[in-house]
Amino acid sequence: MCDTMRHLRLPGGGDLPVLGQGTWGMGERSSARDTEVAALRRGLDLGVGLIDTAEMYGNGGAEEVVGAAMSGRRDEVFLVSKVFPHNASRRGTVEACERSLRRLGTDHIDLYLLHWRGGTPLAETLEAFEGLRDSGKIRYFGVSNFDPGDLRELWEHELGRAIATNQVLYNLTRRGIEYDLLPWCRQQELPVMAYSPIEQGRLLGDSELGRIADRHSATPAQVAIAWVLASEGVCAIPKAASEEHVEQNHAALEIELSEEDLAALDARFPAPGHAVPLEIL
Repeated sequence: MCDTMRHLRLPGGGDLPVLGQGTWGMGERSSARDTEVAALRRGLDLGVGLIDTAEMYGNGGAEEVVGAAMSGRRDEVFLVSKVFPHNASRRGTVEACERSLRRLGTDHIDLYLLHWRGGTPLAETLEAFEGLRDSGKIRYFGVSNFDPGDLRELWEHELGRAIATNQVLYNLTRRGIEYDLLPWCRQQELPVMAYSPIEQGRLLGDSELGRIADRHSATPAQVAIAWVLASEGVCAIPKAASEEHVEQNHAALEIELSEEDLAALDARFPAPGHAVPLEIL
């Protein structure tokens, strides 16, 4: 079991691991199921207990993969799933959550998110989240892909100020949240979950990233993840569909980027100096 896992403090108490396992793209091919399950279980062996999924991924298939991986090990997992916006009415949220619970083979989800902003009034979704929390079907609730304006509107609701996280796209090439969203979340002590920390692999051929990786006897992916983890109040949920990949992601916890490394990455991947629309993959 890993003893190097760091945690962020959730607003309502409790801990959020800084490194998790994403499942976007899992559950789409039956031929890959055993490999995907084994990868998630290897992550649990290493202490990477945060697993992020959604009803959208593989039309529920990813949740079934996660359920198989958690079998007999539910107490090792901090489980995150998400509801589609078109299911986010008061009744629809509850029904979607119950379907997810069946696919996951568990009686509760640790953190349940609204996947992105839809047409349902926020107050209605928040009331559904509150009901699910009060009934023990979820422990915490939050949002995903919310921009600063969405968050400010959310904060107008008492329940909105009870959210546990905002999950957004964040990596070396997608630094727009540093201008406004990330400072706001830090001010509110609201953890940010960063998805696609290696930009679905598109970062990995960069020469500067490669040079820094060589200095650390690491891979470019590990450096890209370590860069995200070095950001205050942020956790990363890279996908890993093989045991080897999970092990490599886990090793990113050991990388301490120097001021020289960070300056070189800032020069190569500069943050925007103005507000930009929230990016989504």
